[in-house]
Amino acid sequence: VQLTDESLFLTTTGFVFLPAETPFSLEGNEQTRITLFRKVFEHHPDHLAPPMVYGTASEVAGEPFLGNPRAILQTLLPVDPRYDMAMNIFTYQPGATLPFVETHIMEHGLLMLSGQGIYRLEESYYPVTAGDAIWMAPYCPQWFVAMGDEPASYLYYKDVHRLP
Repeated sequence: VQLTDESLFLTTTGFVFLPAETPFSLEGNEQTRITLFRKVFEHHPDHLAPPMVYGTASEVAGEPFLGNPRAILQTLLPVDPRYDMAMNIFTYQPGATLPFVETHIMEHGLLMLSGQGIYRLEESYYPVTAGDAIWMAPYCPQWFVAMGDEPASYLYYKDVHRLP
């Protein structure tokens, strides 16, 4: 990632959050794979704009989701009201599930990184594999189960710290 006055070299599983209005360019080679989420920043009147964040997802500690060691959540952005979104990686061992059908007041989406599973949206069930993307409207009931012989993992974003 080339910024105005510095360069960041991101390795495999590297990530960067750039604040709104940050000029940048991307460079890579034929093996480079980039996932780019662009979102209009929603400023909060009580907080300054968030700073840049970068790192390597493989070095971000994961936490068992609601105490389940078979469903691990890695939080990539600080839980801080300056950020108007969350970016996380959820990894499930085969057979692991979200513990209940969730419904959120905010929109969110995901990109399957590895493995496979079944994603429930409303009352329909969809098989998903690495490379698939899902957008979920506010108030959309959802649920996931990892299937197959290897862990299933997805990157997801969610609007947070702002009214929907």
